[in-house]
Amino acid sequence: MSDYKTTIGIEVHAELKTRTKMFCDSANDPEETHPNTNICPICMGHPGSLPVINKEAVRHVLRVGVAIGANLADFSEFDRKNYFYPDLPKGYQVSQYKYPLVEGGNIAGVEITRIHLEEDTARSQHADAGNKGESLVDFNRAGLPLMELVTEPVVHSAKEAGDFGRELQLLLRYLGASEANMEKGQMRVEANISVSTDPNKFGTKVEVKNINSFRAMERAIDYEVERQIAVIESGEKVKQETRGWDEDRGLTFSQRSKENAHDYRYFPEPDLPKLYRSKIAEFSDEALRASLPELPWQRRKRYQEGFGLKSEDAEMLLRDEKLSVFYEAVLKELGEDKILGKTAANYITSDLASHMKDEAKKLETIFPVHFAGLIRMVSLDEISSRGAKDILEKMTNGDGDPREIAKTHNLFQKSDEGELKKIIEEIIKNNEKVAADFKAGKEVSLQFLVGQAMKATKGSANPQLLQKLFREMV
Repeated sequence: MSDYKTTIGIEVHAELKTRTKMFCDSANDPEETHPNTNICPICMGHPGSLPVINKEAVRHVLRVGVAIGANLADFSEFDRKNYFYPDLPKGYQVSQYKYPLVEGGNIAGVEITRIHLEEDTARSQHADAGNKGESLVDFNRAGLPLMELVTEPVVHSAKEAGDFGRELQLLLRYLGASEANMEKGQMRVEANISVSTDPNKFGTKVEVKNINSFRAMERAIDYEVERQIAVIESGEKVKQETRGWDEDRGLTFSQRSKENAHDYRYFPEPDLPKLYRSKIAEFSDEALRASLPELPWQRRKRYQEGFGLKSEDAEMLLRDEKLSVFYEAVLKELGEDKILGKTAANYITSDLASHMKDEAKKLETIFPVHFAGLIRMVSLDEISSRGAKDILEKMTNGDGDPREIAKTHNLFQKSDEGELKKIIEEIIKNNEKVAADFKAGKEVSLQFLVGQAMKATKGSANPQLLQKLFREMV
């Protein structure tokens, strides 16, 4: 396989979060389960109905463009993309062809060709026992605002493609542009894959659809690369076509020959005005830039470089919205202290995240100020790590203030040297051989002695202080 050059271009469709659909006032509600509820003459393509551009959808796409360092068009227009399919009520799709809103930019090292707006299609439900052998169409999705992003053919592996997709999903969620849930169809990816024996040329492009997760995309790319190599090595030619991905069988299958742009007979949409960004103050570069939140890669850098978080801990906080919001609130309570911030992250991504897997426990039961208090108690050696875990468990059950919990359950570490010395004397007396081994240089014996002291104090002694005192007294 090292003799073959794999080239991948990715197309992504993401449903945007807006109150209404792309060109009408019907509700944009992807959670609606009753078919054909959110529809009107415009999104159903009735004669004489006139579309109106959804301003919020345009703003979402422009903000994505600013976030990735792309070029924003001043002039843009919508086009009719003509093709017939039962889920396309007008017989054409309103999209953008020659003049997209955004060109260029970069996400996770992958260059972007363009980002444009269009309307989504309806949803076909084909024959099964539930609809008595008929194919039905639900038009609730017809006309939803859809962002289409196309990359340059610069991706060369399944992993690189998956990393790109996950970073784009994260960006859309941080910007509030889309939920981008692939399982719900809010984000759909297609991979254009080619294999060539000439490192200076592309092979024949095959588009793979029906991908509903990033893991599926990675598997589909790996399979398709192997399939194309096998075709080439058998002396045949790879066909330019669209193939589907069968997740259960782990293979791609032929769907249809690949269309070209001229097959769609694009022409400007006559019922929609041209867009001039310079005429809309809130679409200026300055206004759009000022509206951006901290971006995922900026937050990742802050977590890793500013607080010393491990990459896996930083990613967990980046991708779990509830934990991320909670961590930010805790950091504020801790005064953005770097050392305390790292300790807080360790407890959140391990112990707290583990507790949150229990559906009976809710993150909302813990106040950030209380969690910050727990972290301070750990840092001051007022409680042991074991004590901190016990306190946190009680906090997830709604017990509240960690200091009160520690007091009630006797979880504060004992640091009274006089009291601890009495306990140590007794342990040395009862373990003379172990004490002698430690005195002779056997360091492992110290851990046994400290363990006995912790047992005697029911885990309430300060282990660092115990080590110090044993060294002095043995």
